[in-house]
Amino acid sequence: MEPDLFTAAAEERQAQEPTRSPLAVRMRPRTLDEVAGQRRLLNPGSPLRRLVAGAGGPAATSSVILWGPPGTGKTTLAYVISQATERRFVELSAITAGVKEVRAVIDSARREMGGSGRETMLFLDEIHRFSKAQQDSLLPAVENRWITLVAATTENPFFSVISPLLSRSLLLTLESLTEDDIRELLRRAVGDERGLAGAVTLAEDAEDHLVRIAGGDARKALTALEAAAGTALELGESEVALETVEQAVDKAAVRYDRDGDQHYDVASALIKSIRGSDVDAALHYLARMVEAGEDPRFIARRLMISASEDIGLADPHALPIAVAAAQAVAMIGFPEASLTLSHAVIALALAPKSNAATVAIGEALADVRKGLAGPVPSHLRDGHYAGAKKLGHAQGYVYPHDLPDGVAAQQYAPDAVHGRTYYRPTRRGGESRYADIVDWVRGKLRGQ
Repeated sequence: MEPDLFTAAAEERQAQEPTRSPLAVRMRPRTLDEVAGQRRLLNPGSPLRRLVAGAGGPAATSSVILWGPPGTGKTTLAYVISQATERRFVELSAITAGVKEVRAVIDSARREMGGSGRETMLFLDEIHRFSKAQQDSLLPAVENRWITLVAATTENPFFSVISPLLSRSLLLTLESLTEDDIRELLRRAVGDERGLAGAVTLAEDAEDHLVRIAGGDARKALTALEAAAGTALELGESEVALETVEQAVDKAAVRYDRDGDQHYDVASALIKSIRGSDVDAALHYLARMVEAGEDPRFIARRLMISASEDIGLADPHALPIAVAAAQAVAMIGFPEASLTLSHAVIALALAPKSNAATVAIGEALADVRKGLAGPVPSHLRDGHYAGAKKLGHAQGYVYPHDLPDGVAAQQYAPDAVHGRTYYRPTRRGGESRYADIVDWVRGKLRGQ
């Protein structure tokens, strides 16, 4: 709702004494040009630009749903819109508001529009916390544009927002800030009058550490910087050193060098430990990556590759486990994602190993690149179009399902590679079953 007497008084006091506000609040952008990251959403003519400009007429901007991880700027964008637009701006949080508060805003918006003609913009934070009935209460107002809704959520809106509201709104996806975005924010906060106003400087390795622990979250980066700067000033130091950051945020620096060698070295060690079935070493390297603020999606991608590259059909469940872990990580993020990654790393490290699938596709690709391809055998070609029969296409093809064993003794590969063997299964784990099957099938294909 609109500010009450006590909220207004608190806001007035913060305006008079800005240092009472957290650094992340003081450094909130005042214009879209000050927003870090999200360049894709802030181009000229973009929906957000038009929303700030208050575009009207037959092509007026619609309501929007901002979806993204914490600290990517959802609330910041709403704040910028509230400062720039001439609309009446009302903010609600789904954590504390209900249908009663929503209806009060809508009724007030209709009166405002009828009286002064001024439109109302409602910023609803954490919309995924609203029940279906609570979200339903927004529909008439959004449908008739009694309000322009700007809703924010960290949850997948396709699961957490009702379809009628989604269809009436524009969904904008915000991405985690890049390391360069976070670095720019930190440097701006150190020197800006609204921030630390040059009271301290930031050592290069301390800056690197803040960037890592932020994990793409601007709020986390600025909160950690504020704590570290406060510690330095209390100690009478003019520079925020790495040790000061560690002391302030209670998070030891895992030293990845600036040009990325350690980043790739540790990732390589993780995969090689999994390949070597050393579960404890694999967990150690996973912990280093987690503590260094590594992108959990990067780790999950490497695990999916490992599941096929080093395990394959020796454990057919390895890849589904890795894929499920990647999906879970994308939905929950850190810190809980470390549990999911641990689950996957342990399963992969202890799984039986086979690189037969890796070798098979490598050899097949090598032959294709050598030009060993040739025409598809005529009996395998498409025979469903007019004239195919005259060309001999699909003639003589034996339908395997018509045979008792389901395997027809006929040639499938082009002449250039007929008889070549790519897949050579191991006798480890579940792949031993495939080894028996492939021997039997190859014999049948040869008419044995």
